Amino acid sequence: MGQIEDQVAIVTGGGRGIGKAICEKLAQDGANIVVGDISKDLAEETAEEIKEKYNRKTLALEVNVGNLNSVEEMVNNSLDNFENINILINNAGITRDTLLIRMREEDWHKVIEVNLTGVFNCTKVVGKRMIKQRFGKIVNISSVIGIMGNTGQVNYAASKAGIIGLTKSAAKEFASRNINVNAIAPGFIETEMTKSLSFEIREELLKRIPLKRLGEPSNVADLVLFLSSSASDYITGQVIVIDGGMLM
Repeated sequence: MGQIEDQVAIVTGGGRGIGKAICEKLAQDGANIVVGDISKDLAEETAEEIKEKYNRKTLALEVNVGNLNSVEEMVNNSLDNFENINILINNAGITRDTLLIRMREEDWHKVIEVNLTGVFNCTKVVGKRMIKQRFGKIVNISSVIGIMGNTGQVNYAASKAGIIGLTKSAAKEFASRNINVNAIAPGFIETEMTKSLSFEIREELLKRIPLKRLGEPSNVADLVLFLSSSASDYITGQVIVIDGGMLM
């Protein structure tokens, strides 16, 4: 697209998986990348790889998105290195799966803290900067699980459903400042987590997907790029499902 040349993008959970694919896609299209991750090693590894591969400016930062002070430190460090923050991708997320009646209170709170409060924290802090700039693109990574629910994932489903409500509300609040806020709801994507699924579970999943395959991280990254670019200037407050037709 070439429409985000020299813009600065923060990607949380950018050290691996879908987050890393997003970092690569945005860098490939010309953006400078702040890789935020709970793992400093993964963030540095990804940032160095992108810098060498795409010749873009990168910054690796350790961040706990569930902690407001940590997010403020990430944003301040980003602004010390770059003039503005044009794009925010709220991708960081975790799972702590088990049936509701067996779920420990700490597993409920931890998933909500990272997946939902993390989006709130990052959007709050980066949003203040974008309001001053009178420009910004925010893309939140939700999930089809937040729409359909799933056995053993009440915490994850609640957090991802919460992201959808947060996205729509933030889109209304920020629209007058030329800031677009959208969400993506991926289905089952080929990641380390899905690769560990048994053959039987994978086969059962594929029966529910009309395209008969799991998605690739690059598929999600392509959609993130579109929503981060000027091609999506008249799109805000939307939840775009990318699931091979599973929720049709």
